[in-house]
Amino acid sequence: MTENTSPDPIERMFLGNAVFRETDFLPNLPYWRKIVLGQQPKILWIGCSDSRVNPERITGSIPGELFVQRNIGNIVPLQDWNFTTVLEFALMKLKVEHIIICGHSDCGAIKALDNEEDSDYYISIWLNNAKEAKERVDVKIKKPETPEEIRERYRLIELENIRLQMEHLKAHPLVKKTIKERPLFLHTLYFDLLNGRLTHVD
Repeated sequence: MTENTSPDPIERMFLGNAVFRETDFLPNLPYWRKIVLGQQPKILWIGCSDSRVNPERITGSIPGELFVQRNIGNIVPLQDWNFTTVLEFALMKLKVEHIIICGHSDCGAIKALDNEEDSDYYISIWLNNAKEAKERVDVKIKKPETPEEIRERYRLIELENIRLQMEHLKAHPLVKKTIKERPLFLHTLYFDLLNGRLTHVD
């Protein structure tokens, strides 16, 4: 993979699309013709909007395998129409069998959460959905003093936020309704940008 150095990012996208058509779309035309008829993903992926954490790329998934909802900080808000419509469609129409909440290292949302006085107005309101994760970590560790301690604190908040959002997900009426009716498997994952590894979060 080479870094994008094109002066025109939009033109680079069209060039990338041409490469995609020649190397992926046309050689796999029967598959693409099949998924034109409809999607049947087994997984709803709830992840961060961060441009470095593309779920299909980091998992090696192909089109049609993941139904994706991404937002700042991989948040599961209980009172948000956008999130709930995605969840409803995934559970009630697509009948997904798994839901993943995936956070990642070097998360800008977590850094903004930790510096509330510097946050923009709308971001600050949104990140109230993750504030408890920060509070839980603050209770467990001393105030960081070195750059290494600060990075570790961020990592702990990132992990705790994943756990917190899973708690929100389990409390969502649509999820509780689905679990009563059929098997639904819930997963918490963490992606490390430094080593490219995806791991489970306990």
